[in-house]
Amino acid sequence: MGMAVAMLIGLWIWDELSFDKYHQNYDRIAQVMEHETFNGNINTGAPIPLPLDAELRKSYGSDFKHIAISSWIEKHVLIVGDKKLSFQGNFMGAEAPEMFSLKMIRGMRNGLKDPSSILISQSVSKALFGNSDPVGKVIKLDNTDNFNVSGVYEDLPANTTLHDLAFMGSFEHYIHSPGNGRSLTDWGDNSLLMYVQIADNADMARISEKIKNVKLSKMSKEDIKYNPLMFLQPMSKWHLYSEFKNGVNIGGAIQYVWLFGIIGVFVLLLACINFMNLSTARSEKRAKEVGIRKAVGSLRGQLIKQFFCESFLIAALAFVLSLALVSFALPWFNDVANKQMVVLWDKPLFWIASIGFTLFTGIIAGSYPALYLSSFNPVKVLKGTFKAGRFAAIPRKVLVVTQFTVSVILIIGTIIVFKQVQFAKNRPVGYSRDGLVNIEITNDDLHKHFAVFKADLLKSGAVMEAAEASSSTTGVNNNRGDVSWQGKDPAMTSFFGYIGVTTGYGKTVGWQFTQGRDFASRFISDSSAIVMNEAAAKYMGFKNPIGQIVRIGQKDLTVVGVVKDMVMESPYDPVKQTVFYIRRDPAAYVIIRINPNSSTREALDKVAAVCKTYSPSVPFTYTFADDEYAKKFATEERIGKLASSFAGLAIFISCLGLFGMASFMAEQRTKEIGVRKVLGASVFGLWRLMSKDFVVLVIISLLIATPVSYYFMQNWLQHYTYRAELSWWIFAVTAAGAIIITLLTVSYQSVKAALANPVKSLKTE
Repeated sequence: MGMAVAMLIGLWIWDELSFDKYHQNYDRIAQVMEHETFNGNINTGAPIPLPLDAELRKSYGSDFKHIAISSWIEKHVLIVGDKKLSFQGNFMGAEAPEMFSLKMIRGMRNGLKDPSSILISQSVSKALFGNSDPVGKVIKLDNTDNFNVSGVYEDLPANTTLHDLAFMGSFEHYIHSPGNGRSLTDWGDNSLLMYVQIADNADMARISEKIKNVKLSKMSKEDIKYNPLMFLQPMSKWHLYSEFKNGVNIGGAIQYVWLFGIIGVFVLLLACINFMNLSTARSEKRAKEVGIRKAVGSLRGQLIKQFFCESFLIAALAFVLSLALVSFALPWFNDVANKQMVVLWDKPLFWIASIGFTLFTGIIAGSYPALYLSSFNPVKVLKGTFKAGRFAAIPRKVLVVTQFTVSVILIIGTIIVFKQVQFAKNRPVGYSRDGLVNIEITNDDLHKHFAVFKADLLKSGAVMEAAEASSSTTGVNNNRGDVSWQGKDPAMTSFFGYIGVTTGYGKTVGWQFTQGRDFASRFISDSSAIVMNEAAAKYMGFKNPIGQIVRIGQKDLTVVGVVKDMVMESPYDPVKQTVFYIRRDPAAYVIIRINPNSSTREALDKVAAVCKTYSPSVPFTYTFADDEYAKKFATEERIGKLASSFAGLAIFISCLGLFGMASFMAEQRTKEIGVRKVLGASVFGLWRLMSKDFVVLVIISLLIATPVSYYFMQNWLQHYTYRAELSWWIFAVTAAGAIIITLLTVSYQSVKAALANPVKSLKTE
């Protein structure tokens, strides 16, 4: 069991550490990112402005082998004949396929040099064209533009950052499409992404330092106060070191690699401790064997080799069984871990590591028994005067304490992880998610007919309210820094969420007003009005915000309402100051509220029919707001499930050891128990006598584990601004549980010994 757990964790760690290594130029690829300062706090983000592309090529061209500017990965509709399917994709510079070393199945990597071309993944090719060759054929994107397929690339594996990339269009085409136009000189419009591959002999850190001020030198005097500093984030850090705090990289997924690595080592150690304990506990059984071997000339070194060979044999047999267990458990483990791992049967490195793993386990498990058993004095043993003595049990007791200390720390940690997730889930979100549906739109069809589209939805009885918005209810897609108001400190930098909506949005999501009113179509002046959340009113220092003038860009807007903070981004962080305005341009989402009196399935069918009427070329796709919100807890819940599984196994392995030790002790004390029963000892008294030693060991474990787990989990919680408190009951429940489990484990042997016939017990010797 211990080796199987360690192997599963080893596969998971291998998958994490090999993230993005699919790309041949892994160690020379980077993403251009930016630090910006807002009121003394440094925010780090990936969005960059369009002019950066030309500037890097012009001023730093010799430092880079490839530069590829990119749009964000978004959902689009690909149409071939009658087939209309949604896929995730983006638009990239022509050098991207070569940079990312896409493995071409058909066509060439350089296809994106033609603005009307598109590269598609193998799965997209299969879905749209079957087994035929798609190269040269036409795909219609979002029912607006036709693209020629210039190549088919192998699907990117799950452990790559870009694994969702189902197609790649030409960035040249994207930038000249209506609605996507960007200024070639506007350095303040951060809305794109950029990937680079440094020159073969170049140094990543040196180039990162070199381009640091490239944007700062182009900014206006007004924007210099944001102190934008560019840097390169190497691909090797995209996954494991993705988190920044105040401009400093504070890690990310790497903390879980270390966490599970330590858990794997300790779970294996627990199993090894069982082997050590049971081997040394039965030392008297093998004492005569050791004595005879030494008497006939065996050296201590030979005995040590013998005991190690026994240990290696058991470790080898355990390894074979653990392979079977891993093969059986891997589908479940992949599901919990959200991975696509396989046992690396065909990799020589796997078998080399397995041999090393088995030898390591054999050495750890066999070291103490080999050294201890080989140390016996043959004269004492053969005279029958050898007894292990009470002090011989001390190392075994220390090992049992170690076992339960590790197990208790794992259990406390798991409870706290789940408590933190539940704490965030119970946080008031400022709107109602029940029946709220986000429909992502990829063309202008619904926007052009939105008034009649909404009327038909309401007429169907399936929908209570509908509105358009530039962001879903679980995200903020746009931010603005050019926000000012009366009384604002000139030195103060601002950063606001900026969401465009139509009238009816407030009713749809269930805004909770604290002051003022909602947008209304009867007020023509609302085209120059905003509604803000409480965080924005507080940020601006408004005691009476209604009627205040807020300048955003070059436009003056009047505050007409203040709503309770809506948790739209991370549920663990403070709500961002956000303003909502009336949007006239096409939006990215339609938000609907399903009628609670309707069947959800029937309601969605009716909504799909209405959508098809006004946007026949786009497949009806939707997400429930509560499902999207639940995904924000996915990482913590996944870690909690894995940790709880490993904690359960740790306790199980520890209890197996206790059971064996209790069995041995009952055997050793058979005559003592018989004498005590003859003298009138009760079954309860004997049970208490047998169980007391083990309970004391577990209590010592609890005294060690409690402060250790408190320290580490308190540090872990510091990663979250909105976090749960460490409650005393967590430690109390864990302690009670550990003691009860211990008593249940040892009670079988204790009660069995206590109920034995004393006549038989006294005849044992």
